[in-house]
Amino acid sequence: MFESSRWYRPYKRAVAEYNSCLYQPMGWSRPGRFVAMRIPKEQPQKSSQPAQQLLFDEDRFTHRVFCTNLRTSAHKAIGIYDRRADVENLIGEVKREGLDAIPSAKFNTNAAFFQLVLLAYNIWRYFKLLAQQSLEVEQNTDTRPAPGSPMRGLQTHTNRIGRLRLLLIAAKVVFSSNRHKLRYSIHDARTTTLIGFLKFLDRLRSRPWPWRASKVTCHQPLVA
Repeated sequence: MFESSRWYRPYKRAVAEYNSCLYQPMGWSRPGRFVAMRIPKEQPQKSSQPAQQLLFDEDRFTHRVFCTNLRTSAHKAIGIYDRRADVENLIGEVKREGLDAIPSAKFNTNAAFFQLVLLAYNIWRYFKLLAQQSLEVEQNTDTRPAPGSPMRGLQTHTNRIGRLRLLLIAAKVVFSSNRHKLRYSIHDARTTTLIGFLKFLDRLRSRPWPWRASKVTCHQPLVA
């Protein structure tokens, strides 16, 4: 199905090659677009014994094929499907964060509980994005994050690990003007973005039914 002359690499050092074609399998009413990715198999080490030659040239590769309606290039389409493949891990994480425990037999009670759990979950997801932006801020200055920095790789970790690492941020709780206040060091690169995120939450809390606002996006809290 795939023309041998149409295999390509998105960049020179890429190991995998990509291709696409239109094909109508038996029983289908119309042809569909298929995108393919082929990865070279590891070749056995040379020995004194003559190796068995492969019958077909395609046997030297491992193939991954998707049928898609996406019109983008083959490697971008496969990249999109690869990102979707991680959804099971996210579902498992949400279950561990509280959705796996249904507290009541009443629908309205469970609905309120699930809203609170998802709100807490999304807040920690925001904090992970915030930490990632803080690393980028540090990299744009003369101060580079150390290889063992607790913030490194935080965006790809689960919320359970993220909480442990974010709790390492130094702060001080003080009582002033009849209020409890949380103070952060001005010398920490995360302080500016953290304060901006907290102000973003305050603005949302001041609105009636803030979760129904259509203009709320994940990019807003990252603007200090």
